[in-house]
Amino acid sequence: MKIHFKSLLLLCVIALFAFTGIHKYYISVTQIDYIKDKESIQIISRIFIDDFENLLRERYDETITLTDDKELEIVNSYIERYLKEKINVLINNKEVDLVFIGKEYDGDIMRCYMEISKVRKISSFEVVNKVLFDLYEEQQNLVKLKINSKQKSFILTSQNDKALLAFI
Repeated sequence: MKIHFKSLLLLCVIALFAFTGIHKYYISVTQIDYIKDKESIQIISRIFIDDFENLLRERYDETITLTDDKELEIVNSYIERYLKEKINVLINNKEVDLVFIGKEYDGDIMRCYMEISKVRKISSFEVVNKVLFDLYEEQQNLVKLKINSKQKSFILTSQNDKALLAFI
């Protein structure tokens, strides 16, 4: 009886480990800060390199490798085009243009830097973040806003891809 119990327990432990290692999380984190004295919105999106690389390969060129010494110059324009399609911002109910500044790699994360300039006053701020929704159904995009001394975080999904912060 003791041997059967140990065998059953071992089987349960193996099954538990088998299922916990399979699932991969698909998440990005975007920090949006309003720097009032510079009249600037500064945006940093942190995205897993392998996920974004898969997206670029599917959309633009299947030979793209990010973080490679031989990374093609066109990669930045692909990244910029994609981010401008998938991240939209409305300030005071008016769509504004994101300026892609560049990117850098940190371990398995790609940091993308964007900016919106000449922002004098914010009474409402709306952001839509659809990054990687077209590739991964499970993708979640965490958006952290710091505007007018107010901080708020949102988890955006393909079913709910918009965050709104209004100031009275």
